[in-house]
Amino acid sequence: MESIVISFGGSVVLSEDVDTSFFNELKNLLKKMSKNFKIYLVIGGGKTARTYIKLGRKFNFKEELLDEIGIEITKVNAKLLANIFETSNKKIPNTTDEAKELKNPIVVMGGTTPGHSTDMVGAELSEKTNASKFIIATNVDGVYDKDPNKYKDAKQIKEISIKQLIDKYGTKWSTAGENIIIDGPALEIINSAKIPTFVLNGKKLGELERAINNQSFNGTVIKK
Repeated sequence: MESIVISFGGSVVLSEDVDTSFFNELKNLLKKMSKNFKIYLVIGGGKTARTYIKLGRKFNFKEELLDEIGIEITKVNAKLLANIFETSNKKIPNTTDEAKELKNPIVVMGGTTPGHSTDMVGAELSEKTNASKFIIATNVDGVYDKDPNKYKDAKQIKEISIKQLIDKYGTKWSTAGENIIIDGPALEIINSAKIPTFVLNGKKLGELERAINNQSFNGTVIKK
C-alpha cells in the first residue's frame, strides 16, 4: 500500500482556535484516506514547546536540553492525537524505525533526538517508508517570500525548487524552537532522497485531502 507522511505543526493541531470539530473532521478524513494509503503523522510541539524553550533559555539551559524539552512536548501532542484516532498506535514510537514497523493504518509520532525539527523526522520517515509524498501541514498557505504572519504584503510561492530553498535557508540546524516552514536538515533529506513534498495550511482539511489525492490545492509544491 502506498505510504504518505504528514508533518503537522503543533500550531495547527493545538492552536487556540482549534476545537473538537476540527479533530473530528481530521479523524474522519484520515480514516477515509487510510483505506487507500498507509498514513504516518508526525506532530510538532507548537506554541507550547516554544514557551517552555523560551523559559529555559532565560535560565541558560543548553540547546540540547531545550531540544529535549521540545521533543517531550511533541510526544505529548502525538499522544493526544493517537488516542483520538481509533485505528492508530497508542504507544508513541521513539524513532522512525519503530514507527515504520507499526502495522496500524494510521501511525502517529512526535520528535526523536535533539538537533532538528519534526519536519526532519517526517522527511526521514518518508525516505524510510518510500512515501509517495511528504506533506508539511503548517499554519499558513504554503511557502511565502516572507513571513505572512508578520508582513501583509507577503507573496505565496506556488512552486519552488528544493535547491532554491537550500540556497536560501541552508541545511544546518540553528536553535531549538525555531518557527520556520522547513528546517535545514529536513531540506537536506528531501533533496537527497528526492521526496515529492507539498506545503499547505493544515487547518484547511479540504486542501489536505486534495493534496493527498493528487488534485490541485492551495499551497506550495517543492520541485526536485
